Amino acid sequence: MFYYFRLEDQIPEHHLLRRIDRYVDFSFVRERLRGAYSQMGRPSIDPEILLRLLLVGYLYGITRERRLMEEVRMHLAYRWFTRLGFEQEIPDHSTFSKNRHGRFRDSGIFLEVFEEVVRRCPEAGLVEGKRLTVDGTAVRANASSQSRVPRQELGDVAKLSRTAREYLAQVEQENPVTDPGDRQPTPTSAAARFVSTTDPEACWAGKRGPAVLSYYDHYLIDNAHGIILGVEATPARFR
Repeated sequence: MFYYFRLEDQIPEHHLLRRIDRYVDFSFVRERLRGAYSQMGRPSIDPEILLRLLLVGYLYGITRERRLMEEVRMHLAYRWFTRLGFEQEIPDHSTFSKNRHGRFRDSGIFLEVFEEVVRRCPEAGLVEGKRLTVDGTAVRANASSQSRVPRQELGDVAKLSRTAREYLAQVEQENPVTDPGDRQPTPTSAAARFVSTTDPEACWAGKRGPAVLSYYDHYLIDNAHGIILGVEATPARFR
């Protein structure tokens, strides 16, 4: 009636998640986000667990939160990596989504994790720093073409959209206007006259094929082992 089972014993030594867990310590996330959690009320989900869940989704191409939670429930390696044993409840997909779009988005923690990984690469002999390559690729934005509205209407839409509000605040901060006569002329191209309400920074562009809302990802790569040392996404502004 009783049997012995350890998740640790079921994960092969060469498994990708075990190798990541061996070389990267994510415990700093808990201390970094301590101020974003209340000491009152019911216990919160450990932010390190949430980050590990996100990594599983990104590494294995699971883009939907609901499906990610289902996969973690059934997959031994995912449970082991996320520290969710059989006796622990899997977080609800809505809670996970709120943290990803709230605490994590506002904290800049994703960049800190990336930089922490990059710092460890030279120590592991994976980065030589002798030959570097800069590359880029067009990436389709997660926004519908139907979300585009004339730029002058974005202010009204911003009352409902947090993303649009943030975009307008950033534009005003970077381009302060003290007098109506100082305003820059409105962009004249068809693509620039319209802006997405869900992703205002995405550009309407096409590199090969029909135009879509896009970004352009820039990568700095160390050629020795193909390690990405730096990355920056910009609006896809090209003909």
